[in-house]
Amino acid sequence: MLKKGINIICIGEILWDMLPTGAKAGGAPMNVALHLKKLGLNSKFAGRVGNDSLGNALKDFMLNQGMDIDLVQTDPHFPTSTVEVILNSAHQVRYDIVDNVAWDRIELTDELKIACEKADVLVYGTLASRHAFTHNTIISLFDSPCLKFIDINLRPPFINQVVVERLLHKSDIAKLNDEELNLIGSWHNQNLDLIDLTKWFAEKFNCQIVCITRGSKGAIVFNHEEILEHPGYNVKVVDTVGSGDAFLAGFLATFQSGKSLSEALDFACATGALVATKAGGTPTYNLSDIQKIIKSK
Repeated sequence: MLKKGINIICIGEILWDMLPTGAKAGGAPMNVALHLKKLGLNSKFAGRVGNDSLGNALKDFMLNQGMDIDLVQTDPHFPTSTVEVILNSAHQVRYDIVDNVAWDRIELTDELKIACEKADVLVYGTLASRHAFTHNTIISLFDSPCLKFIDINLRPPFINQVVVERLLHKSDIAKLNDEELNLIGSWHNQNLDLIDLTKWFAEKFNCQIVCITRGSKGAIVFNHEEILEHPGYNVKVVDTVGSGDAFLAGFLATFQSGKSLSEALDFACATGALVATKAGGTPTYNLSDIQKIIKSK
């Protein structure tokens, strides 16, 4: 169990989500770091932007949110990332992700190594490992004795089974959605129901805890001793961009405070639901907004 006052490093992509309503700062690891900060934890984001106006604007956004930018690198050649976000009538999301951008070249600097050596938790996703450069940087940080929390983020065409499973085998906690769970299961010819597939996944990759998000159907969590199901919260959805990132942050924030697995799952579902009621993955909110959703059940 983690203690209060822990240090959390979130590493990976940072970008502008180009929504129909306008550009919103995003990138799953940056979103997670921001949510953790909002929830009162000591989190830092490590990534890379281009030497351009979009990169400067992202750093300004982080500063305005009270976040540190000392681990945000600036690339002299590759541009700041943008992602076109396509929403359908059911509020489902498709992403058109530009290749060869600044966060594909996150360097293993002395500052990053020292920060991770002092960290209690390292949060990372699979998308940032789409190219070898950043992947090797993240792998190099696994020598740290901290808790390792992976966010499975499978975005076509950037899906590499070898890379995904290499990261998984190093991870203590995993968060993924049910479609991603089914895809990984299919790589190993597993034709199981959701509960049994979750148990298989935890044993296959030796994860201490596995969180499976299910969209409007809620989420489940498994820790080798019990499996818990949550039906989710009925909210008016604007879009689901960043809801999974908010879930991850909500789960980690509650889990590290010593609350039960059930309480962590409940708070995570409420945090994800709240973000779904707003546009983009980095909306403005406070703790009382999450509590209102919890009390609404």
